[in-house]
Amino acid sequence: MKKERTNKFFNRELSWIEFNARVLHEAQRHDVPLAERLKFLGIVSSNFDEFFMVRVAGLKRQVQAGSTKTDIAGMTAQEQLTAIAARTHQLITEQYDCLMHDILPKLAKAGIEYVPSSAYTPQYRALTKQIFDNEVFPLLTPLRAEGSCQPHLINRKMYAAFKLSPIPDIQTDSSIITPAENPLAIVQIPTALSRIIWLPAEDGIRRFALLEDIIAEYGTALFPGYSVQEKLILRVTCDAAFAVDEDTGEDFIQAMEEVLVQRQTSVPVRLVINTLNSSIQNELMQQMHLTADDVFTVNGILDIPSLTAILDTDAARGLTYSAWNNFYPATLQKGEPLWDTLKQRDILLHVPYESYEPVIAFLNDAAADPDVLAIKMTLYRTSGNSPIIQALENAAQNGKQVTVFVELKARFDEKQNISWADQLERAGVIVVYGIVNLKVHAKILLVVRREHEGICRYVHLSTGNYNDKTARFYVDMSLFTANRDIANDATQFFNIISGYSAIQTMKRLAMAPINIKSQLLSMIEREIQQSTPESPGLIMAKMNSLAHHEIIEALYRASRAGVRIMLNIRGICMLVPGVSGMSENITVISIIDRYLEHTRMFYFYNGGSEEIYLSSADWMPRNLDRRVELMFPVIQQDLFRTIKSTLELYFSDNCKSHTLHSNGTWTANSPQDGEPAIRAQEMLYNKYKEASSLAEGAIPLEFVVRRSN
Repeated sequence: MKKERTNKFFNRELSWIEFNARVLHEAQRHDVPLAERLKFLGIVSSNFDEFFMVRVAGLKRQVQAGSTKTDIAGMTAQEQLTAIAARTHQLITEQYDCLMHDILPKLAKAGIEYVPSSAYTPQYRALTKQIFDNEVFPLLTPLRAEGSCQPHLINRKMYAAFKLSPIPDIQTDSSIITPAENPLAIVQIPTALSRIIWLPAEDGIRRFALLEDIIAEYGTALFPGYSVQEKLILRVTCDAAFAVDEDTGEDFIQAMEEVLVQRQTSVPVRLVINTLNSSIQNELMQQMHLTADDVFTVNGILDIPSLTAILDTDAARGLTYSAWNNFYPATLQKGEPLWDTLKQRDILLHVPYESYEPVIAFLNDAAADPDVLAIKMTLYRTSGNSPIIQALENAAQNGKQVTVFVELKARFDEKQNISWADQLERAGVIVVYGIVNLKVHAKILLVVRREHEGICRYVHLSTGNYNDKTARFYVDMSLFTANRDIANDATQFFNIISGYSAIQTMKRLAMAPINIKSQLLSMIEREIQQSTPESPGLIMAKMNSLAHHEIIEALYRASRAGVRIMLNIRGICMLVPGVSGMSENITVISIIDRYLEHTRMFYFYNGGSEEIYLSSADWMPRNLDRRVELMFPVIQQDLFRTIKSTLELYFSDNCKSHTLHSNGTWTANSPQDGEPAIRAQEMLYNKYKEASSLAEGAIPLEFVVRRSN
């Protein structure tokens, strides 16, 4: 008997795919600048790469293991794979229609034109052939790809594949290897060369060819004695859902490095090619054990993200968004340490509208200040050539006791984090590598300073990573505070994650997997108990993803009790809104705009005694049950009002928001007749710009006084 499907939850994977449909929608919008539209297409491609490497690979493993278990949406792994294939094929077709028939033609009209090999003029053909002979050919290594000679294809690398046929009456040397009748050869596209080949400009138009086109066009030279019957460009996505077995007691870093090597040549889960109905495709499918659902034939250019390199030219000017600056906080004096300010008040930082500079300056000041005794912090992801790492090294070299928790299990940043950990240790930093079977995802920095009144502690807590690069386009909030209770909690937190400390109750901070979930459930229940028809409860929450079934069930109970629930979910949302008797009081929106929305902020009406929390945690099982996270309150009233008004603004957006319906579809919102256009990110930018201008205008001027001789 077939199990009846529930309509209480959307499937996690399909919900994530719909997030990418919303990103694709931005690429398809004609009111978005051309260069930005191309970037959105690249984001879709990068997102799908990771999705197939991790989520689809995991489902395939379940199917291979014979699992018939269903998820909370009632779908088996095989049913999920079938639905994923149908929707992703549809979206990738739309993506390439947008690229090849809309964006690239318009870029050509704007002065940047792609020239495929079929359109090479005699001049371009001579030039590209010369480039192939002199610069490309020496780097290429053709590999046999039949029988027992199947090469391991590297994850996310591009290849040219050639189906060959012996030229009649030409003697081939078979003394070493006896070739197949129609052999297949694979050639990796060199990554040491620029993929973009600029051609001579004509009529004010910058034209470019692609390295893979040149290799495919002149690749016959690699196979003397053979003609090329078929050729195509391909790219594989491999299973990257590997994890270190942390219970074996083996060297963790060595085990992690082995996992990174495995990812490069693991089992393929997706094949992307640029030629339809090719015998090469069939042969590759057999070799890789892939089905038709796993093969994506695209009408155009593979690896869209690297195509954005064409935008680094003068011709691309005017095709991007107008510049938005990052303003130094209007309430701070640049160049002055924060110690005295934090004794008086907390500081809220809202990036990227405000500059990330205060965080870097705070750490640099701590590193140089002779009164600072210790620095403790967590690092989940950070940038290359990170000023955060440099400041920590300087602090250790200046005699501070510096302890850094580097999370080596941050997916796809493992290699860089291993490098940072080694570099910090060599500088004298105490490095803690991890907690067995948990990821530390909390973002916290503690500075301990000796002052006249005794030891003082200063804390920085954030919703986003300590990454100065992503802070330029990720929207996050962070709090600087010297609040004694929070400082005590921060000290306890570091003792818990770095040593043997009995878990104690914290006064202000909540910590996953200990009590963030229970506190959230308690606050939702409190709204239920306090809600009346005359004064209904209210929950407003903004996050990246909502997937925890206990939280969703609690929100359903709150909805049935009359509590109004407003959710702003950028990515996955497994909650089904707008269902009578279950979720009719719940609305869900999502905002996709020029900045990536990353802030997690939660508001509870609490019978009029309002509360707001910021957090590193989304409402997902991995965050609340399997990661170390922090949730912290915003107590200071002016900061509280700022966050609440920001939340309310997001729910007023009618330019870049989408609304989720009970059938799982999303509708892009737009201003109705007579309704003002409200674009939340633009309004926030203008708010911080105006505050910065007012602060600059408030600086006392130097008056020139005329004096008599």
